Amino acid sequence: MAPLAFLLLLLGQTLLCTAVDTISSTTPLSGEQRIVSKGNKFTLGFYSPQSNATSSSSSTYYIAIWYSNILPVTTVWTAATDVLVSDPTTTVLAIGSDGNLVLLDQSRNRSLWSTNVRVPASSSTVAIIRDSGSLDLASASNSSVTYWKSIEHPTNTWLPGGKLTLDKTTGVSQRLVSWRNNTNPSPGLFSLELDPSGTQQFIIQWNDSISYWTSGRWNRNSFRIPLAPEMSNMQFVDNDDESYFLYSMKDDSIISRFIIDVSGQIKQLTWMEISKQWVLFWSEPQAQCEVYALCGAYGSCNSNGPPYCNCVKGFSQKIQNNWDLQDYSGGCKRNTPLQCQTNPRSAHTQSDMFFAMEDVRLPDNSRGAVATSSQECQMICLKNCSCNAYTYDSTGCFVWHGDLVNLQEQYSGDGGGTLLLRLVASELSDPEKSKTAIIGPVVGGVAAVLVILAIVSLFLFRKCRRNKTLQISGGARTNLRYNDLLDDIQSIDSLLLDLSTLKVATNDFGEGNMLGKGGFGMVHKGVLPDGKQIAVKRLCQNSRQGLGELKSELVLVAKLRHRNLVNLIGVCLEEQEKILVYEFMPNRSLDTILFDSGRSKQLDWGRRFKIINGVARGLQYLYEDSQLKIVHHDLKASNILLDFDYNPKISDFGLAKIFGGDQSEDVTRRIAGTYGYMSPEYAMHGQYSTKSDAFSFGVLVLEIVTGRRNNGSCNSEQYIYLVNLVWEYWARGNAIELIDPSLIDHPCPN
Repeated sequence: MAPLAFLLLLLGQTLLCTAVDTISSTTPLSGEQRIVSKGNKFTLGFYSPQSNATSSSSSTYYIAIWYSNILPVTTVWTAATDVLVSDPTTTVLAIGSDGNLVLLDQSRNRSLWSTNVRVPASSSTVAIIRDSGSLDLASASNSSVTYWKSIEHPTNTWLPGGKLTLDKTTGVSQRLVSWRNNTNPSPGLFSLELDPSGTQQFIIQWNDSISYWTSGRWNRNSFRIPLAPEMSNMQFVDNDDESYFLYSMKDDSIISRFIIDVSGQIKQLTWMEISKQWVLFWSEPQAQCEVYALCGAYGSCNSNGPPYCNCVKGFSQKIQNNWDLQDYSGGCKRNTPLQCQTNPRSAHTQSDMFFAMEDVRLPDNSRGAVATSSQECQMICLKNCSCNAYTYDSTGCFVWHGDLVNLQEQYSGDGGGTLLLRLVASELSDPEKSKTAIIGPVVGGVAAVLVILAIVSLFLFRKCRRNKTLQISGGARTNLRYNDLLDDIQSIDSLLLDLSTLKVATNDFGEGNMLGKGGFGMVHKGVLPDGKQIAVKRLCQNSRQGLGELKSELVLVAKLRHRNLVNLIGVCLEEQEKILVYEFMPNRSLDTILFDSGRSKQLDWGRRFKIINGVARGLQYLYEDSQLKIVHHDLKASNILLDFDYNPKISDFGLAKIFGGDQSEDVTRRIAGTYGYMSPEYAMHGQYSTKSDAFSFGVLVLEIVTGRRNNGSCNSEQYIYLVNLVWEYWARGNAIELIDPSLIDHPCPN
């Protein structure tokens, strides 16, 4: 082996710096050398995921294939993901003596990886990188004769033209396996494969043991849950030796890929040249918290994220660096050991206690216990130090020994309830209670002084605020005057609200007043001194909704007045805050009722028709009747608010665009909004007009009529891409079957 390694080292220096697509017996690859497909679509070389580049600054490298003209580097295949290369200058990818492609560590004189296929003894071979993204081991005399293809041995990515195969002889199916985290391509916990039992469906598994999602059986032309049917053609081949799926793009100019992500989801991502970014077009399971054990032991998933994972009370991240890289598999650790673990025989210390976690998806692997009351069930758990939690309901007593996994907060589905989590008593003590007796009288005595100071401060503030410069964060820190940010708004004094007033109204933005949260920040319910109920939208400082969106929403909502548009009450920009105050909608947003199996019955056909009609009137006002021509850009169920009588009001104008004069369309390089509601011309090419909102409105109407969610969190057993499903039923002449069953008996309104 030593003479061969030395020869390969010498021959490696002859690899040309110009782009070539082949590794031959005389031109191995090492160091910073690369080969590039003929059409310059894909590149193969040594890759360092830590730096997202192929520089020599990192100590961990892999042989990988990536897109040649996309930044940051996006890999589609990685060889030997469980073998690290510390120095690519002493490692070569070469044609071995047996004709296989091998990865050799010359410093230790050993083979790290090989294609390991049978090559005819009389045949010499080469490795060619193709424009399909596949590295092929082929005959040197006839490159169409191939012995091995990387595209048929995928890692975490499934490319067009690649096969996912079930070998009927061995019963082994090829798998897509997630990376460990975003900088470590070693095998993670999640995998996608054809069901080894031969059911002709895809399954996603956790840790090779638990299946938590299936595509449904193949029915000759599609799955129960179609894999992005609007963009790709799926084909199934079944013979005596194997069965496999492959797909192709309906438009060959589209760059797209399927991956099994570190999030535990199968995703289709498409490259948008206009915005220079990968766009998510399809994913399953739709709800992030449906991924099994995503947050690890003692981690709890919250579908209102990101972040989706948090440690339960009394626990903290076991390995913080891994959490930062979206690898939550290590889970959480106790902050303080249980009393029974540290001093099991002492009778002079306070025993362990229990923290009630309400409305959670109960963890797996419970054990039944005989108890006639919750107190008796609690004592059963306390008597065993390995018991970490219990629950007691109408079905009886259940306890948990060992780690708690697959927890989910704010859960109302099957398998939910109240979990009593065992903690050391000190984790549940409230040091503030001991201060109550002192703080109460002090607050009462100072209250009068504070009221007087507040009146004086309010007078001085209103006198000088027009000239006051505020620091408002939104990406970079920017100095803005009120009249700069609120340009063109009439009667600005009537819109400005004091931060102190809003803190009192919302109980200092307390969790008990929270209506919802998202990437923009949080929305709290409040009550003004005059008794008026309000919804307070408080943008966080790192919110994705920056100054541009804030100004857009503020200007538009302040100028627009219509019964079907949300009414802006005020704004607060004190102390770097960005707060918008709206009228309170008692029935919240449409999605909270429409997609809730229990509450959806409140929406009979009369109310649904009123919502559809009201949204249409609001859009007509935006397009034709207001002083501005406006494209909303993010019309969806969660942005339709309902008042006490279920009248709809369109909200969230942060992404809205204003057209001037006779303008009817425009093009943007920044694609923003919610995929699934975007019109195709906008999502693909950045072209938008009032027709873009018409497309979103059409999707919304389908959701209202069918009671099905088109895009977002939902039960994977019921989720299908709605537009595609409606088209299939319409083509078969039975679209009426999709109508929400609760509407069938309701007559149409006049």
